[in-house]
Amino acid sequence: MPRNRIAAVVAAAALAGGGAGAALTTAFHDGSPGAASTTVVRPTSNVASADLSVGEVAKLATKSVVEVDATASVSSSPFPGGNGSRAAEGTGFVYDADGNIVTNQHVISGASSVRVKFSDGSTYKATVVGSDPSTDVAVLHVDAPSSKLHPLTLGDSSRVSVGDGVVAIGNPFGLDGTVTSGIVSAVGREISAPDDTPIENAIQTDAAINHGNSGGPLLDLQGQVIGITSQIQSEGGGNDGVGFAVPSNTVKSIASQLISSGKVEHAFLGVTPTNASGGVGISSVKSGSAADDAGLKVGDVVTQVNGKPVTDQSQLRAIISARKPGDKLTLTIRRDGATKTVVATLGTRS
Repeated sequence: MPRNRIAAVVAAAALAGGGAGAALTTAFHDGSPGAASTTVVRPTSNVASADLSVGEVAKLATKSVVEVDATASVSSSPFPGGNGSRAAEGTGFVYDADGNIVTNQHVISGASSVRVKFSDGSTYKATVVGSDPSTDVAVLHVDAPSSKLHPLTLGDSSRVSVGDGVVAIGNPFGLDGTVTSGIVSAVGREISAPDDTPIENAIQTDAAINHGNSGGPLLDLQGQVIGITSQIQSEGGGNDGVGFAVPSNTVKSIASQLISSGKVEHAFLGVTPTNASGGVGISSVKSGSAADDAGLKVGDVVTQVNGKPVTDQSQLRAIISARKPGDKLTLTIRRDGATKTVVATLGTRS
């Protein structure tokens, strides 16, 4: 298991052990007291301008943050008339002036209807443009007047540093417009998406995040979005100062694809990586995949990608996730004591 992986087994062990240990949960509120979805599931260092205060960031950004209310039809009984509905509350933010709103996929998963409420109290019906369970990103659309639409700017999450100040804005427990602050506690974390796919380069923060914060912006002290608050690690289901955000560079890539086509295509190499001395080992190769076509074999150790060293499996996965299907990767591998180079044309993950 990678050192920085926030693994699903942590949550599973906590549940099986009657609550002993830390559980990883998504941070939306399902409308019932104390309820949480226990899904077994980088502010930038850009110093071009002076930092704002927390209050100044909040004043600039709050009008761009919305409450997301999702309702899903559920079957509560096998008998006629036993159907009902489940309500989930989360957060989102205005992505562009066309009315597109970004939130977490898990907030709107399975929803039959979605509404968003702006900071002035006005509410609009939202349509789901698209969602991606592999990155926990979704895009909604509202037909709201331009006076309501104040897009936030996405920063460069690759420039985040530990200790940078951050501000989170959201709707914990339905308390809309809640502002909390803290620092970046760690970068390069790996968390699990709703479909158990690893999300690379997640940001860890000690800013208070609770149920209902999911989908809200994590901002730097220039007021730029550097992540979407998505998960917490907690023993009791509340804020323990360990929260995680999907990095803004991932959000930008996924949201643009969803807006363009309503779907996302993820690059696929077709190997099962494992940590190995001096690189990343290959423990399996999927037949017919990009790796198979390139001639990779079980037992190979990848030492470089495009001329840059790779030292662990999470690094290799991050490289692949940042690419698109059809992109080529030049892999330097070690096999039976010899070094060789192969070129793989990435496929599409099904």
